[in-house]
Amino acid sequence: MNKLLIVGTVAFDAIETPFAKTDKILGGAATYIGLSASYFNLQSAIVSVVGDDFPQEYLDLLTARNIDISGLEVVKGGKTFFWSGRYHNDLNSRDTLDTQLNVLADFQPKVPQNFKNSDVVMLGNLHPLVQSSVLDQMETQPKLVVLDTMNFWMDCALPELLDVIKRVDVITINDEEARQLSGEYSLVKAAAKIHTMGPKYVVIKKGEHGALLFHNKEVFFAPALPLEEVFDPTGAGDTFAGGFAGFITQSENISFENMKNAIIYGSNLASFCVEKFGTERMIGLNKEEVLSRLKQFKSLTQFDIEL
Repeated sequence: MNKLLIVGTVAFDAIETPFAKTDKILGGAATYIGLSASYFNLQSAIVSVVGDDFPQEYLDLLTARNIDISGLEVVKGGKTFFWSGRYHNDLNSRDTLDTQLNVLADFQPKVPQNFKNSDVVMLGNLHPLVQSSVLDQMETQPKLVVLDTMNFWMDCALPELLDVIKRVDVITINDEEARQLSGEYSLVKAAAKIHTMGPKYVVIKKGEHGALLFHNKEVFFAPALPLEEVFDPTGAGDTFAGGFAGFITQSENISFENMKNAIIYGSNLASFCVEKFGTERMIGLNKEEVLSRLKQFKSLTQFDIEL
């Protein structure tokens, strides 16, 4: 089986939406990416760090999904990264209430030996120096390196972020972040500018309005599935990234045409993530549901037109 290396946070989240609120629950970019990618036929490993307050049941949950956690460091006496946020009524905007870096503040990633030859590397949202450090540890050049980042790193670590962007094949960011990174309002111009920074492929996520894939002059748009209910958008972008990277890893095909399919798979899995709090929906999801909704995506976008 092909190998996918996932780097990112494994964390506790406390979430408040207009519908309900939670105390500390399982979260983190690497968690969502790993759970999403586990629906594909591949070997995956998570590189991250937690404190010894992280429950064994959560570790067991990851290993039950065939996710290698030998690169998930458990710091004795340490506390796990914690994020708390409150969503506004539109569920598109949110306020961060609390961020506690804890063990993440001194995190030095260690890639497991048997994943230093991974086919695909998915660099989840983390400090750019941590992302670069992982690439430095690879013994063979991955077929594809995918990077996810956010405006926080553009604000406080832009030179380091630009350095790691030079080394990746695909970048996934939202529309607001694409505009900030490029200085362009038009997303077409923004993608063209980001291409010049290094990535061959630019994925711009637009939340409930779908996602755009850019490769030179080629553009592909995937809609988001219209849902009756969106309960909690936390982790949807990471779930999308996990579906995208997971499909590419399984299929061994990094062409633009195949990336279109990867975008649809990512959007499909993200549509489940938002239906319940945190990781709850992804944990309870089965492959029949995934396939059934994939058919809905197909019918949503398929049409015949006489020209």
